[in-house]
Amino acid sequence: MKAFQLIPSIAEYADFGTLAKALKFGPADLILTNEYIYNPTIASLKLGCHTCFQEKYGAGEPTDVMVDAILNDLRDKDYDRIVAVGGGTVIDIAKVLSVAQPSDKVDDLYDRMASLEKEHPLIIVPTTCGTGSEVTNISIINRTTKGIKVGLVSPAMFADEAALVPAMLDSLPYPVFATSSIDAMVHAVESYLSPNACALSEMLSEKALQLILRGWKDAVASGSKDGWKQHAPEFLRASNFAGIAFGHAGCAAVHAMAYPLGGVHHIPHGQANQLMFADVMRKYQEKKPIGKINRLEELLAKELDVEPVFALEQLYTLMDAVLERGPLHAHGVTAEELPDFAHSVMQTQQRLLGNNYAVLTEEDLLAIYRAAY
Repeated sequence: MKAFQLIPSIAEYADFGTLAKALKFGPADLILTNEYIYNPTIASLKLGCHTCFQEKYGAGEPTDVMVDAILNDLRDKDYDRIVAVGGGTVIDIAKVLSVAQPSDKVDDLYDRMASLEKEHPLIIVPTTCGTGSEVTNISIINRTTKGIKVGLVSPAMFADEAALVPAMLDSLPYPVFATSSIDAMVHAVESYLSPNACALSEMLSEKALQLILRGWKDAVASGSKDGWKQHAPEFLRASNFAGIAFGHAGCAAVHAMAYPLGGVHHIPHGQANQLMFADVMRKYQEKKPIGKINRLEELLAKELDVEPVFALEQLYTLMDAVLERGPLHAHGVTAEELPDFAHSVMQTQQRLLGNNYAVLTEEDLLAIYRAAY
C-alpha cells in the first residue's frame, strides 16, 4: 500500500497581515495573485514584494500559452520565494513557476517531469474553498497545442507551506463558492472510494464531507447567498482535508470526464465536476452495487438524515440547491462531441481512471456522457 505522507506544513492565520509578518514577506518574494485580491487585502501592507497578476495573461483555467507568457515576463525578475494567493488557476501556475528554470517553457517541464527540481520555495494561500491544491503536487494545464488538459506532477511541486486564512474568503462571489465547494466535495468522495485510500485518507475524506454537507444545509436553509460565510473557516478546512485525501488516494472518473468540458467549453472546473458526478455515481452503483459505496451511503445518510438507500439521490438534490446543474447540452455541449470525449478520456486520463471505484470501459464513459446530456 502507498505510504501516507503530508509534505507541506499547514498553518492558519487570522489575516494576511499576520501571515506576512510571520513569514517576513519582502523584496525577495514574488506574489502571484489577482488584482481584485491584491488591492483590497495586500496592497496597503506595503510589503515591497514583486507582483504578478494572473488575469493579465488570460482568463479561465491555466493554459500553456498563459504560463509561457508569465514565464517570459518573469525571466529578468530577481526573486526567491513565490507566494501564491488565489484560486486553482493561480495555485497551479505557481507550482509550475516553482520548478521552472529561467529558460523553460511549459513543454520543457512536461518533457523532463521525472527529474524536476524546486527552483523557488513556494507558499500557497488559497482564496477559494475547493481546490485543495495547496497540499498537492500536481498542476493541471490545458496544453492547447495538444488539445488536452493533463497534469504536471512532481514531488518538487509541493508547497513549503499551505497558509489557511479564512478572511481571504470574505469577498468570494457566491458562484465561485458554489463551484469550488462542489469541487471539494467531489475530491472527498472520489478519494474515499479510491482503491488507493487508506485509513488516514478516509478519515480526512469523511471529515471533509461532514463539514461541507453541514455547511451546505445551513447555507441553503438560510435562504441567503451569503449564508455560507458563517461557515467559511469550515469550508476552507474541508477543502484542505479533501486535498490531502485526494493527494494520497487520487481523483477518478468524475474529474477525468470533467476535463473535456472545461478544456473545450470552458465550463468552470467545479461545475464541470457537478455535471458528471451523479451519472458517474449511478454507473458505479450499476456496475458494483455491493462494496465501499455502501459505506459512503451510510456516511452520507447520517449527515442528510435519510435512509442509506436514498443518500446519494439526496446529495444530488442538495448539490442542485447549492448550484443548479442542468444537462450538458444547456452548457453548449453537442451530442456529436460525446464519443470523442469518451475516447479522449480513455486515451489520456488513465492516471485518474486507475482510481475508479469500478472499472469503466469506453462504452461506459460514453453512456455516462449521454445520461448527463
